[in-house]
Amino acid sequence: MKRNILIIILVVFAFKSNAQSSFQIEPYQDSRVITTGMPFLLIAPDARAAAMGDMGVATSPDAFSQQWNSSKYVFSTDKSGVAISYTPYLSKLVNDIFLGNVTYFNRINEQSAFAASFRYFSLGEIAFVEDEFSEELIQKPNELAVDISYALRLSDQFGMAVGMRYLRSDLKLNFGDNDVTAASTFGVDISGYYQSEEEAYNDFNGRWRGGFALQNLGPKFKYDEGGQENFQPTTLRIGGGFDFIFDQYNKLGVTAEFAKLLVPTPPVYGVRIEYVDNNGNGQYDLPDNDPTTTDDEFISTEENYIISGQDPNVDFVSGIFQSFGDSPGGGKEELQEFTYAVGLEYLYQDSFAFRAGYFNEHETKGARKFFALGAGFKYNVINVDLSYLFSASKVQSPLESTLRFSLTFNLGEGEYTEY
Repeated sequence: MKRNILIIILVVFAFKSNAQSSFQIEPYQDSRVITTGMPFLLIAPDARAAAMGDMGVATSPDAFSQQWNSSKYVFSTDKSGVAISYTPYLSKLVNDIFLGNVTYFNRINEQSAFAASFRYFSLGEIAFVEDEFSEELIQKPNELAVDISYALRLSDQFGMAVGMRYLRSDLKLNFGDNDVTAASTFGVDISGYYQSEEEAYNDFNGRWRGGFALQNLGPKFKYDEGGQENFQPTTLRIGGGFDFIFDQYNKLGVTAEFAKLLVPTPPVYGVRIEYVDNNGNGQYDLPDNDPTTTDDEFISTEENYIISGQDPNVDFVSGIFQSFGDSPGGGKEELQEFTYAVGLEYLYQDSFAFRAGYFNEHETKGARKFFALGAGFKYNVINVDLSYLFSASKVQSPLESTLRFSLTFNLGEGEYTEY
């Protein structure tokens, strides 16, 4: 008898609660691909890194280390160098969109090094014509980054570096009377690199490598005073590798790398509708013409209601910490936000190189998947590197079937010996 009374009380209480207020949530967004401003910073600028699956945080030092892990410069065997690269973009559709890069580094002494670089991303020419009698107005949207870094060797096997970056994005098109200005901001990189001494194994010698980098740590930016704030592509990269040194002529490097954007994950949005019973009759008899106002009932509607996840409108520091636990799908989705790459590099006499790599991104986070091949050769103080990409995803890569080209001039070659 007591149990029946308790059930009746609970039913009545639930009815009274519903009579006061009722909620309905209708989701209208479930895509959680993380987007940022200035995504050109995530494009591999050099052919060597591209051929190994867009990696470079733990590979052996080269002139393009500035873009991946500038602490590697204190392990360079060359005193200094200049590197130039050119990457066509969307080459199947147009021929004037490209990423260009120029890098200079100098190993000051055994303990320190500095580097500077310039990246320029051109989106080609866009012509505007008001009518058949008007002259064409040509716009050339572009983005650029200017970097400088300093690396310090803290021990025989480990070094760290800090880098500063100025970013400028001039993408808004100026036509008519609109007032258009370029967006700009700055970023910081912090990186570390480990390289062991050469160790003897049964049939070969070997060397371990490891590295990490926190890239593009900096404030959000926007294109106008009342516009939307955009995150930089703040990225965490960690990786490791091993060099098989078979003899003085043959070497094989194996490297793996993981990366994650330290940017908030978009939550699941929806519409939250609240029904309120003003007269207490327990019914929601909404009028046919205007459902938002009536003497008896009304509806309160809230757009962009977060059904699951966290609010992404935070500053960049909070966004970094939030990015590790804000996925609506929980820990499983957080792991899906990591990309990984594996790469191989075979060297013969340190003069000829053959490379291969694979890059993977989860289907719900962008679906970038591709294989890459590349080669390089060295003649005196000049290195020439090439790479080619094969898409392995249903989403075609803008770099599909693109030949990338890099050229390095090694100055003061072989002035330093690393084990």
